[in-house]
Amino acid sequence: MKQLLADRTKLIDASGIRKVFALAAELDDPVNFSIGQPGFDVPEVIKEAAIRAIRDGENKYSQTAGDEELRAKIAEQMRAEFGWAEPSVLVCSGLSGGLLLAFMTLVNPGDEVIIPDPYFVIYKHIIRVLGGRCVFVDSYPDFRLPVDGIAAAITENTKLIIVNSPANPTGAVYSAEELKALVKVAEERGIVVLSDEIYEKFCYDGPCASIAQYYDKTLMMRGFSKSYGMPGWRMGYVSAGGALREVIEEMTKFQQYTFVCAPTPFQKAAIAAMDCDVSGLVADYRRKRDLVYEGLREKFELVRPGGSFYAFVTAPGGEATKFVEKAIKNNVLVIPGSVFSERDTHFRISYTTSDEKIQEGVEILRGLV
Repeated sequence: MKQLLADRTKLIDASGIRKVFALAAELDDPVNFSIGQPGFDVPEVIKEAAIRAIRDGENKYSQTAGDEELRAKIAEQMRAEFGWAEPSVLVCSGLSGGLLLAFMTLVNPGDEVIIPDPYFVIYKHIIRVLGGRCVFVDSYPDFRLPVDGIAAAITENTKLIIVNSPANPTGAVYSAEELKALVKVAEERGIVVLSDEIYEKFCYDGPCASIAQYYDKTLMMRGFSKSYGMPGWRMGYVSAGGALREVIEEMTKFQQYTFVCAPTPFQKAAIAAMDCDVSGLVADYRRKRDLVYEGLREKFELVRPGGSFYAFVTAPGGEATKFVEKAIKNNVLVIPGSVFSERDTHFRISYTTSDEKIQEGVEILRGLV
């Protein structure tokens, strides 16, 4: 009798983030530093655009690549920001959906994908399921872009380099100088760079640089989930200049046979979102970043996050899983670093909660040292 489950199911485990998130339902009013979703709701003007689209009957499939008006608006922004003459755009079901389509399009069995460590959880698992090999390049202790390590890791099998800035889980924001140095490395071998920029609006100490400004073989990935408080709406997009037009075309083909299209009424709402100013919300998160950093830095070793809404903190004794278990017993939900890394020396804090809860959680964590 044939085995029931495909072998690829053994290559991934249930999300460690979701496991901890599920614990929140079992605890009495915990301090929830676990899940990476914004603590603010969708701005009213965007909600109204979605409601209007639903009422106007915009509930059918869109074109596979996305709503024409939305794609045109994204392309206009790409031209202005990166100087791309004719940007290709694919609207996808969340940036995670875009990542899946990109890996399906680019990664063959045996291909190597270079990933700075720590990293966003989806990269490792989907690449492995597709038969690719993850090559992790250590960025500890300061989480800067490890350009020399990436250069040393390149082989004849290297297919892709992943850059995530602002980063999850570290909050690192790469400088223009670091990104330009990586361009020289990638350009020499013609290697595609996938730039995950889902947190691009959450830069606290100056504007974010994008590698797409300097390299025409960049597959640029952004979305609406984090910036506009709509993770449940599943709205992301992928864009590239002429050098990677074929990649976008093939990703679109894969979308046709998987997601079909992104949710149509929310695509209409995303058009309104692109004109919505969220600088006030970002300023609130800058303050939350400071509450976490200033509250923990005397008792813990941590790098001041420059963006996103995470802090990656060294666990006492360098044993993150043990410390996380202790924190959860004290009603604070944090995520062990092994979920995001080949190490288990740090834990992640997502500070997308109220200022009061941040202060409560910081005090509890300080008391556990």
